[in-house]
Amino acid sequence: MSRMKSRRIAKNRNEMYESTFEDRGVKEIRQYTTPRFRNPSQEDLDRIPTITYYWSNGDRLWHLASKYLGDQTLWWIIARLNNKPTEAHFEEGDEVKIPTNTAVALEVLS
Repeated sequence: MSRMKSRRIAKNRNEMYESTFEDRGVKEIRQYTTPRFRNPSQEDLDRIPTITYYWSNGDRLWHLASKYLGDQTLWWIIARLNNKPTEAHFEEGDEVKIPTNTAVALEVLS
């Protein structure tokens, strides 16, 4: 199932995009809304069992997710758990928490 099927669709009528509307011959553009995540409490985060990994030059979140979680599309779990949204936010030697129980991580972080 596509992850987009559960997303809400918003109608964008912002006048900032007026020239885009004219170019496309439409009055609005339909867009998927951004999902909203709740910020888990420290108590909730502590429920997620983790191992520690140290960031190395050239590491990628998707690669770590593939190696440790078995699914590269779950890279966002590692990013969210460490409060660093992209690889650019990690520096060599940073301690990275990697969940060992994906089901608990999804429950807490989704």
